[in-house]
Amino acid sequence: MIYLYAKSIHIIFVVCWMAGLFYMPRLFIYHTEAKAKSPEVYHALHQQFQIMERRLWWVITTPAMYFVFASALVMLWVNPALLSLGWMQLKLAFVAGLAIYHFICQRMMFALANEKLTWTSAQLRLWNEVSTIFLFAIVFIVVLKSAFQWMYGVGGLVGLAILLMIGIKTYKRYLARKAQDQN
Repeated sequence: MIYLYAKSIHIIFVVCWMAGLFYMPRLFIYHTEAKAKSPEVYHALHQQFQIMERRLWWVITTPAMYFVFASALVMLWVNPALLSLGWMQLKLAFVAGLAIYHFICQRMMFALANEKLTWTSAQLRLWNEVSTIFLFAIVFIVVLKSAFQWMYGVGGLVGLAILLMIGIKTYKRYLARKAQDQN
């Protein structure tokens, strides 16, 4: 029974962690684009974005990550045989990648606060999609489990990545045309 409680907590906090990881780079994009405003407007927006980023990071995203890890450890403690399964090892590798993504976002948040982040909004838009790719990979691995079926999931993941890139490029062109029409 403890396994099911831990699994429930795990799923709930995965949702919370992912929500934070989805929204934080979006805030980075807005924060970066605010630099194009007048100095007075940028200063006010910079202060507001810092508050929003810190609260999202320290109140939701990072605590959720720790609850994900803690509940995962409980599940593995109750059922250590899971560690011998190939799909679980692969899932944990992707989770490690997601944790690295998390801490890179944290460094980016500090750099933005100190006005030292050099990434463009286009680069940040691409970065924003990395967590989506990790999420898809992890869900496909957990649900499909078998290597053969997982290969279809990877194919879908690659297809998703291609569609995301096309979507980002299309949106970028749309914004450029819109700006051109306004001038």
